[in-house]
Amino acid sequence: MARIDGRTSDQLRPVVLERGANPYAEGSCLVRFGGTLVHCTASVEQGVPPFKKGSGLGWVTAEYAMLPRATAERSGRERNGPGGRSQEIQRLIGRSLRAAVGRWDFGEYTVKIDCDVLQADGGTRTASITGACVALVDAFDWLAKRTGQVSPFGQLVAAVSVGLVGDEVMLDLAYTEDKDAQVDANIVMRAPNDFVELQGTGENGTFTRSQFDAIVSSAERGIGSLFEAQRKALGW
Repeated sequence: MARIDGRTSDQLRPVVLERGANPYAEGSCLVRFGGTLVHCTASVEQGVPPFKKGSGLGWVTAEYAMLPRATAERSGRERNGPGGRSQEIQRLIGRSLRAAVGRWDFGEYTVKIDCDVLQADGGTRTASITGACVALVDAFDWLAKRTGQVSPFGQLVAAVSVGLVGDEVMLDLAYTEDKDAQVDANIVMRAPNDFVELQGTGENGTFTRSQFDAIVSSAERGIGSLFEAQRKALGW
């Protein structure tokens, strides 16, 4: 099946990771997956949530929001706190980035990740995770220099969407593909080859074990390319 942007079924959209996009944050990255654009920052703050106080351990958490005109029609601002979808996404981002931490005994500091969607064309949560991981590396480096410790960062984490569209497995779905997909999956991995989370839903049908295996294999290949893009952005 021909894709609207001319890609092959196993091809990522053009990926851009602009490290240090925000001069005020301890870590930041402006990430683009095709038409999806997300501004990610990582802010280091003294103190931890109550359940971590006195432990000597740090914490990583995340918030996610979509700007009112990130989509074709204006959406209202979430002035009274994040809605259900935003809460679900920011919890996913937080869980994913905590998997990137190598050691937690970096003192009672919290790293707050903010992912603000400037433009949405599918895959906002996976772009957020991939870009925020770059921001987290720089925030941890900043913290390490401030405290004289080794950076607590462990391994890169990245994510991608995969779907079944017309019974064909397609990598990194744009919005027009995502809305028509029979199956939609979001897969998060930690380098080099560990899985952090697999979210798969039969939106308009079911899927077989062989189709699930194909979805996971496609995601592994795509995330491998995202790890390379992250390393390039970080100068590793």
